[in-house]
Amino acid sequence: MTLSILRRGRRNDAGGSPTGRRRSLGRQAVAAVAAAAMVLALGASSSSAADPYVEPLTGGAAFDPSFRHGTVAVDGGRLHYVTGGSGPVLVLLHGWPQTWWAWHDVMPALARNHSVVAFDLPGLGDSSHFIDGYDKVTTAHRIRQAVRALGHRQVSILAHDVGVLVAYPYAREFPAEVSRIAVLDSTLSGFGLEDAYTLSFHFLFNAAPAPIPERILDNGDVSTYLGTIFDFSLNRDAIDRSVYYRYYRDPADRTAGYNYYRAYAGDAENNQANAHRRLSMPVLAMGSATTFGPAVAASFRQVADDVREVVATDSGHFIPEENPRFLVSCINLFTGVAVTPPTPELVNCAA
Repeated sequence: MTLSILRRGRRNDAGGSPTGRRRSLGRQAVAAVAAAAMVLALGASSSSAADPYVEPLTGGAAFDPSFRHGTVAVDGGRLHYVTGGSGPVLVLLHGWPQTWWAWHDVMPALARNHSVVAFDLPGLGDSSHFIDGYDKVTTAHRIRQAVRALGHRQVSILAHDVGVLVAYPYAREFPAEVSRIAVLDSTLSGFGLEDAYTLSFHFLFNAAPAPIPERILDNGDVSTYLGTIFDFSLNRDAIDRSVYYRYYRDPADRTAGYNYYRAYAGDAENNQANAHRRLSMPVLAMGSATTFGPAVAASFRQVADDVREVVATDSGHFIPEENPRFLVSCINLFTGVAVTPPTPELVNCAA
């Protein structure tokens, strides 16, 4: 599978019998497990920088005193969040293998014109470890519970990676409550994400049945394994790897991460079954120039009517940390805070 095919956002639901496709995925899963074992044996590059994370679970934030931490009850547990700013509500949903900290470089600038709420996804970071419900519809319902418990009724959503897969059903299930969504560097399950599986072994390794990845990867392997993921970046020093290593050294966080991937097949079926419920709100679909590129927009055009295609320059997969200035400029245009795009790359961001 080439990157050019990935960028066309081809829907991966045709060709071959279901049995043949399952056999193919089984072979790919075996290869993914073997690849993971090789990575752990050989080691991978990782940052040796000191852990910069000194944030509390509740109370004033250390990274910026205008933000505060808190937790909120939802079905099955509690979600950790960080909030600050004023104006229209902007909900931030991170991806794997990260936490809300992925947004900390852009949150102060976004908070000048928005009420920013960044969540740790269920099971990850400082949120509770949930017994089940890692399919993206259930996760979207939990995020919405938290949003409403915080007193918000109308939101926009900015999401990255796995967060994208949650933002879509949130907007689809509650369209009257979502003004617009911005999705970063992921295609949708059932509408192109499967085309990425051959680009990295981690997709099928994480999705392997329990307890296969749990027994293969232990606490001492975290920096080696996640280091290979963070190397999908162009500006590698921009990623606060040690922060994420700290959290994913908790076996329960790792299992929650695997469970998000284990739910992908069911997510794909749900997305395809509900694709006729097209999103009508504006969708900013941003792909990194070195990873998903235009494929994000191609994927969302299959489920949404108003899709604005943007390619993030000078960035790999981790756009909020690798090029925060570009992202903030684009979001401000998309939400109408700014009016005139300063560069041609930002033209499609405009509201």
